[in-house]
Amino acid sequence: MRCPYCGHDDTQVKDSRPSEDKTTIRRRRFCPVCNGRFTTFERVQMRELTVVKRNGRRAPFDRDKMARSIQVALRKRPVDPDRVEQMINGIVRRLEGMGESDVPAQLIGQIVMDALRNLDDIAYIRFASVYKNFREAKDFETAVDELNDPKPSSKS
Repeated sequence: MRCPYCGHDDTQVKDSRPSEDKTTIRRRRFCPVCNGRFTTFERVQMRELTVVKRNGRRAPFDRDKMARSIQVALRKRPVDPDRVEQMINGIVRRLEGMGESDVPAQLIGQIVMDALRNLDDIAYIRFASVYKNFREAKDFETAVDELNDPKPSSKS
């Protein structure tokens, strides 16, 4: 692992421990050249996923990009960060477990919306407003009506 401070290629692991949910390994590292200390996280990746965008373009799946968009939707919401991390891990496991390397962006968006719907109504509306490109107040009304529906919508 390269040192983020001096760029030295050979850092040493000082301590390793699993995260609370056992999905990642936290490693404390030390650089023998600059004496810098830093933490890395290691997570299992079952398969390389490729996102197929609406326009046909393909891009590698970026867990952190998805997590950032979820965090934006959850900004200033009273949701336990551990629940958010479990939700993100569950989404990634579900995508990896589908058996396909190519995953349509629409499917990822729908899975995220469904997960947010179960986690926090406001975050769901926020995410849906960007994902579905709301243009007028009626779009928000429709999304709120969907929240009041007993079954999640599978429409995109």
